[in-house]
Amino acid sequence: MSDLSDASGQVSRRPRVSDGGAPVSGAVAIVLALVAVVAGYLILRSISDNGDAALDFPAAQGDAVSSGDGGTGDAAAGGATASTAVTTIAPTTTVATIVTEGADVLVANANGVSGSAGQMKRALETGPGFTVVDAVNASAAIGNIEESAVYYDTANPNAMAVAESLSLVLGGVSTVAPLPDPPPTDDGDMRGADVLLLLGDDIAGKTLEELNPSAVEPSTQVTSPPIAAGTATTTGG
Repeated sequence: MSDLSDASGQVSRRPRVSDGGAPVSGAVAIVLALVAVVAGYLILRSISDNGDAALDFPAAQGDAVSSGDGGTGDAAAGGATASTAVTTIAPTTTVATIVTEGADVLVANANGVSGSAGQMKRALETGPGFTVVDAVNASAAIGNIEESAVYYDTANPNAMAVAESLSLVLGGVSTVAPLPDPPPTDDGDMRGADVLLLLGDDIAGKTLEELNPSAVEPSTQVTSPPIAAGTATTTGG
């Protein structure tokens, strides 16, 4: 647009914006900058809060979880509380079988107690029921022995079982072995018996009840302690 001249010939000029406008524009810019800073801060804070929430870990399995019906944890699935019951198995027992038939027993005195062999003969007959021949003395070469011994004739298939039963009745004689040849009796004769008891100092003069409280009756032994058979899980509705 061109300037127009007035009647006096002077060219009129467009009025200029006052120099005071610059400070006003500057103030507006400062306010806008502050608004931008505040808005940016609020945006960053919102993003930061959302990020922290995203880092929260889910509740571990079995932790209490709130539910509308008041259930917690696994109970929230069915409203039930799990409990464990242990079932035990009764101990198993075995009954020791005392074999008294199939082989006769001979008792030989191999200690310093007079009459002890005859006493043991009568005890074995009237208690467990062994068939016992007349008692004798042990061989002079044997003399007195500290620990008793039981021997059996391997020619008789029943003799070993009778010998082991005799050892059990006497409280556990440690030596149960085949019969030596010749037998260690005073004259080397077994009197028709197939099992020999050399009666030593350890059991001479003692009753069967003293040696083994269950000597007359078959003994009962616990072979295993009570054990947990397993666990049963029960739930309450």
